[in-house]
Amino acid sequence: MLAIALFCMAVVNINAQELSMQELLGQSLAKLQQPTPEVYLNCIAELKRIDTMFPDSIQPKYQIALQSLCYAVMNPHAEQVESVLTETEQVIAQMKEMKQADQSDICTLTGFLYMVRIVQNPGQNGQRYYLDVMQNYEKALKLNPDNQLAKQLQQQFLDGMKQAMGES
Repeated sequence: MLAIALFCMAVVNINAQELSMQELLGQSLAKLQQPTPEVYLNCIAELKRIDTMFPDSIQPKYQIALQSLCYAVMNPHAEQVESVLTETEQVIAQMKEMKQADQSDICTLTGFLYMVRIVQNPGQNGQRYYLDVMQNYEKALKLNPDNQLAKQLQQQFLDGMKQAMGES
């Protein structure tokens, strides 16, 4: 009887931890309703703390990478961008090592990283990273045709390239 009670308490505790991680993520991401550079940097710092609390969970890492890339694409020449992108590369590398990681999401984030590099310096990085962006988005959509973020980013990239080339 005691073993059953302990097992039930452990299951409830595990569920409470998962719920609290989701709640913490939700609270941090909700702050992005006012998307200023400072709000993004604070949100990323909070996501890192959540990741420290739940090191085996993929979701905090995914959100760190995604929000870091969103910050970088909106502020491509900000002082903190290079350190943010270096950390993002490390987070994506960590995700690649995790068995439960969604490979489509990893390809999407990798494509987004290359896209940010192009936004930072289109003249120098456009030709260098164009194929990397396209291949990562295509692979993400091949792995998961319903990956909405990959679809959206791919379309934004194609629209941006048309605009850069002077097409309508």
